[in-house]
Amino acid sequence: MLTAEGCRERKARLWSLLPKDCDWVLIGDLRHVQYFSGFRVNPISFSADQKSLLLLTRDDKSILLADNFTRRCAVAEYFVDREAIIQWYTHKKSVSNRDDSLCEALNEVRNVWSTGSGLIEPEGISEMVAACVAEHAEWQFALDDCDENVMQHGGLSSPTTLGTVIRGLRRTKHSDEIELLKRCMRACEAGHRRAFEVVRPGATELEVYLEVQKAAQSEAGMPCIVYGDFRATNADLPKAGGQPTTRRLQDGDLFILDYSVVIAGYRSDFTNTIAAGTPTADQTRQFEACIESLDVASVWLKHGFPCYGIHEAASNVLQRRGFGPLAHHAGHGLGLEHPERPVLVSDSADILQSGDVITLEPGCYVPGVGGMRFEHNYLITEEGAIQLSQHTLSLVPPAGQ
Repeated sequence: MLTAEGCRERKARLWSLLPKDCDWVLIGDLRHVQYFSGFRVNPISFSADQKSLLLLTRDDKSILLADNFTRRCAVAEYFVDREAIIQWYTHKKSVSNRDDSLCEALNEVRNVWSTGSGLIEPEGISEMVAACVAEHAEWQFALDDCDENVMQHGGLSSPTTLGTVIRGLRRTKHSDEIELLKRCMRACEAGHRRAFEVVRPGATELEVYLEVQKAAQSEAGMPCIVYGDFRATNADLPKAGGQPTTRRLQDGDLFILDYSVVIAGYRSDFTNTIAAGTPTADQTRQFEACIESLDVASVWLKHGFPCYGIHEAASNVLQRRGFGPLAHHAGHGLGLEHPERPVLVSDSADILQSGDVITLEPGCYVPGVGGMRFEHNYLITEEGAIQLSQHTLSLVPPAGQ
């Protein structure tokens, strides 16, 4: 999970980029509340998707604002200096609009934000909350004159918002974020191992998904979200994605497992494709092309390399082997969203930077044969890339399994 030290580092980076006359910021995007405090509502709870607010001040103080049912559903330990928690549900009285509770919490700490000037994250703040602040404080939604360092770091254009600045910061992963991503990856790997045991003719897509989900959650040691593509392809349906169905696998099918395990908002995302039965010679040639595409493109995963060049490197291999150009992105950033910057596409303006955690996922979809995709996750450093995912890429179970 996120750590107190990591949250302090992220807050310090944010304040270093904001105008000196900004005394406080009000954050409402649930991902950004977590990013700076560790507070996130468990998505498998009574209060899933409910809002909270985080008030940060330039003197390095943080205040969590929420109702009592939201706070009780925190997924992990969190780190704030103060809380304004409203008793929204009492087991005695009828409930009100939960945004009313956020306004009430704001009023409890009005002395903190009603002096000086502040910045509100428009992407995460309701009109009701913004109106509450507007009555008593000087504030703004947009930064009209961002520091050049902010612009370069986030790839932003002026004017921009607090939320956009934070998204730029999120590209550079701190050590606690990387450890949480690795935990997601270990769980994802467990699901891929289990898939080799259950992908077979006669099994349904849903049955495979349930076994993968069980293995991933068991490895994670907690209930967590497992989502992605759990679909079979074949000669007649070379490309398919989305949630699993009750369709039974047939001999000759290729089952794509491209999924994420989400723990406390952070997610892994990597793929393998398994043959139901013995792969054909054409499927084997297709597999070899995808693996070479992944290997060749991974050489260029380094700080400062343009993302369009990664896509080009992956696509060139597929074309040289007679499969045509890569039909989708070559990969994307990982973290609190799916996808995040940087994006590895043909016209990408993104440049790889140290601290990025990304996927690399070439795929190939051939009518008359089937479709497949293979993927690893990497941490970009000044020296190159570190492969974070360690699952086996193979159409058939590895020897001994």
